[in-house]
Amino acid sequence: MPKLQVVLGIDIGGTNTKFGYVDREGHCLAGTSIQTGADQPAQQFFNQLQENAKSLLENIEEECELAGIGIGAPNANYYKGTIENPPNLKWEYVDVKAEMGRYYKVPLAITNDANAAALGEMFFGAARGMKDFIVITLGTGLGSGIVANGELIYGADGFAGEIGHTIVDPNGRRCGCGKLGCLETYASATGLCRTVLELSCHSNLPSELRYFSAAELTSELVYQAALRGDPLACEAFDFTGRILGVKLADSVAHLSPEAIIFSGGLAEAGDILFKPTHKSMEEQLFPIFRNRVKLLRSELTQRNPAVLGAGALIWDVLQKKDGTP
Repeated sequence: MPKLQVVLGIDIGGTNTKFGYVDREGHCLAGTSIQTGADQPAQQFFNQLQENAKSLLENIEEECELAGIGIGAPNANYYKGTIENPPNLKWEYVDVKAEMGRYYKVPLAITNDANAAALGEMFFGAARGMKDFIVITLGTGLGSGIVANGELIYGADGFAGEIGHTIVDPNGRRCGCGKLGCLETYASATGLCRTVLELSCHSNLPSELRYFSAAELTSELVYQAALRGDPLACEAFDFTGRILGVKLADSVAHLSPEAIIFSGGLAEAGDILFKPTHKSMEEQLFPIFRNRVKLLRSELTQRNPAVLGAGALIWDVLQKKDGTP
């Protein structure tokens, strides 16, 4: 009896790296995580990764066969198979295909985590059956993956899709990338907290959040306060939604997607964020696009989305190689 084909999906983060074995239907048959070790050399990290992945495979290898490896990582280049100057990691330039090639002889693909998330939704989540959509990841920053005509958009150099670094205000907040006024400095978990702190200084809105220092404040605290009707917290979410909606209207004009799908921790705020975002987007849309673009939440939130996204990346490559739909 032939073995079940699985792929190894890997999500490299600044603190932790998650990985697991994913079948064609999006089932994660075995998964775990290790500390990334941001200060350690990349070669040491990849050696540790393969040792742990090998041990994990031993639990299922009697029934399963490894068909490929997909990796989602910050500043990953799909064309080159590299990671280049990733934030939160002390790696400058890593040839991931060469590093992993020392241990594996199966096909490997790598892209940034937001692109992997888009493929995860297309294969296994809210975008199944869609050919034109955008995935927005709302976490510490704002990532995005764009699919047009059924293909993930990489652009000429492999780095397309940085909606989080489009400009809201050229004289606005300083971004970690060095620019001023990037969208992610407003529409992200970090941006939401910055908005609360600014409102605390420049408005008289009453709020329980005034008792938290900048170091103590989290987006979860803001969300819980908003659920209780806290005026400042609600205004912070409305402000965030207004800005996000304006920039999404720009993206709709460029791409005409069927849907925009949200994932990440801040997306768990649900309607508290989505209602002002949708209202703002509709107000700013070019008229021919109004009432046509759906705003959806990820369907992978409870299913290890980062690993499924990385798995979907390599399944996409393998299917194209085999000529299967």
